[in-house]
Amino acid sequence: MKRSLMLLAALLFSLATAAFAQDVRYNFDSSEDFSKFKTYKWVDVKGADHANELTQKQIKQSFDSQLAAKGLQKTDADTADLYLGIQTAIGTEKQFTSYNTGWGYGPGWGGGWYGGYGGMASTTTTGSTSTIYVGTLVLDMYDSAKKSLVWRGVATKTIDPKAKPEKQQKNIDKAVKKLLKNYPPVKK
Repeated sequence: MKRSLMLLAALLFSLATAAFAQDVRYNFDSSEDFSKFKTYKWVDVKGADHANELTQKQIKQSFDSQLAAKGLQKTDADTADLYLGIQTAIGTEKQFTSYNTGWGYGPGWGGGWYGGYGGMASTTTTGSTSTIYVGTLVLDMYDSAKKSLVWRGVATKTIDPKAKPEKQQKNIDKAVKKLLKNYPPVKK
């Protein structure tokens, strides 16, 4: 019994951890030679949702840092090899949590291995709902010469809208790093 409770607790912990992890997906044009891309320019994606101006600036700075580490140079010239556009969205989900107080059936008052008086304790189950905020960050890379999408990455994570600016920046940096982990894509 004790072992099964420990396994259940471990399972619940792993599920809770997975719920707060970042989910990252990407796709790319497999016929494209990504080694030819050396420069990029930020462009506005028309009709796209954007974060507030401060967060948008933080996101771009984080991308600039990661892309520089990958050998891409930022430029304001229209002759850039890549045009980059970002989109952001915040959605909500409902979470239901239930709590059980009491012990239910058990060995009773004199319980233990030697027996005792059997008994039953009263239990109470209560529940609560909460709102979880889920943030999504999308990076689109367009070949400026062909005017076609060549790479897209999407990162999704639960976020705390009340987090301090340092924590928000840390989450942005982590998401951007994870998002660009497989850029440039390796041909197999």
